[in-house]
Amino acid sequence: MAKNITPRATNFPQWYQDVIAAGELADNSPVRGCMVIRPNGYGLWESMQEKLDRMFKETGHVNAYFPLLIPQSFITKEAEHVEGFAPELAVVTQAGGKELEEPLVIRPTSETIIGHMYAKWIQSYRDLPVLINQWCNVMRWEKRTRLFLRTSEFLWQEGHTAHETYEEAQEETLKMLGIYKEFLEDVCAIPVIPGAKPEHEKFPGAVTTYAIEAMMQDKKALQAATSHNLGQKFAKAFEIKYLGRDNQEELAWTTSWGCTTRMIGGLIMTHGDDDGIIVPPRLAPLQVVVIPIYKTEEEKLAVLDFADQVALRLRAKLSNLKVKVDYREDMRPADKFFTWIQRGIPLRVEIGPKDVQNKGGMLVRRDNRQKVFCALEGIEEKAAEILENIQADLFKKAGDFMRENIRPAETYQEFKDILAGPGGFILAHWDGTKQTAELIQSETKATIRVVPEDEKDKPGKCVRTGKPSSQRVLFAVAY
Repeated sequence: MAKNITPRATNFPQWYQDVIAAGELADNSPVRGCMVIRPNGYGLWESMQEKLDRMFKETGHVNAYFPLLIPQSFITKEAEHVEGFAPELAVVTQAGGKELEEPLVIRPTSETIIGHMYAKWIQSYRDLPVLINQWCNVMRWEKRTRLFLRTSEFLWQEGHTAHETYEEAQEETLKMLGIYKEFLEDVCAIPVIPGAKPEHEKFPGAVTTYAIEAMMQDKKALQAATSHNLGQKFAKAFEIKYLGRDNQEELAWTTSWGCTTRMIGGLIMTHGDDDGIIVPPRLAPLQVVVIPIYKTEEEKLAVLDFADQVALRLRAKLSNLKVKVDYREDMRPADKFFTWIQRGIPLRVEIGPKDVQNKGGMLVRRDNRQKVFCALEGIEEKAAEILENIQADLFKKAGDFMRENIRPAETYQEFKDILAGPGGFILAHWDGTKQTAELIQSETKATIRVVPEDEKDKPGKCVRTGKPSSQRVLFAVAY
């Protein structure tokens, strides 16, 4: 157990902060609520960005960039939108030493400025669909902040599309939700539950909001990504009109969808242990570190030469960016091990004088610390096999944990007993009103996370009021 990390069982929030510090992932900025993402943390974001970007482009989306500053009048054009974001806005009122004629909002999201541009670009049904994504930063002035999970400035991607029909927009909304689910499960090894948000929890200005929820090791929920069908609300506000196939003027149907650097926080809290972060191999910027171990100069030459041979074989299989030889001479081998453990590198290969004599290396997994000796001949295949096993085992472990901690509740006492006892996700009936949802939250801190698709058309009675309910929803205490 690492001395610089508080055990999860002792203080989970402090453990989370300690893991970030130990792995050199991020630090607090001098500006309250902002963060500095260090190279180890930014490498994770780059890997997420690279893989998601490829998935977006495979479905026909292209990247663009829109301004950081948005005229305040744009924000006020859509009533629900301004009401939802008003408390979080950061506003620029002076520039160049002068008062601005119109205040400028630092983007909290880009529906408004993108809607303005789409109104200029879209003239005919032939211009549709428009499938644009941007990678950028946004600002939402948060009162309570925590590195990666909730900061005033954060990095994200936001997709914005325009379509001819509601059906096309809805198909896009669900398609992107599916992409997020695939990415989180197949790449990040984080099992998730998708579903619609209740009416009172939807994105300001959306017709329908969908989200995917993940369970952290403290059994709290984390919203990992969202996808919104905006209907024609923003199209109406910004006059995104086009000449239809029948030569009649029509309003476009739009969507937006996004995920943020909070996925790094989710990664930590899903897979981390009391020694630090564990990075799934398919996401890891660095998959294997080779560590030479020697005492004398004679041993050094032989070990370094053999370590380079091992790295050469591994790179041929895994690519140059995924393998590193730790040549540092100012650290003991044990300290090197500790460094790479705390950075979550999936696999290390230890090469000492005896390994050179035996023409092989010791392969050590980060997740369960299992060791296996492997000869140089075939070491690349063995390493690749172990990495795939780590990926699968991380997903299975997290999936088993989530399934074991989803419980139904038929009565309110059951509901409260679960939260007071084992915790986790609760499937329970709800009468569909905002008032009841707020009452439950005020009494238990649990909120409705999503309405799972497979729970629809299962009538019952609301767990709190006893009123009729058409389906069960997913409750949890959330980040």
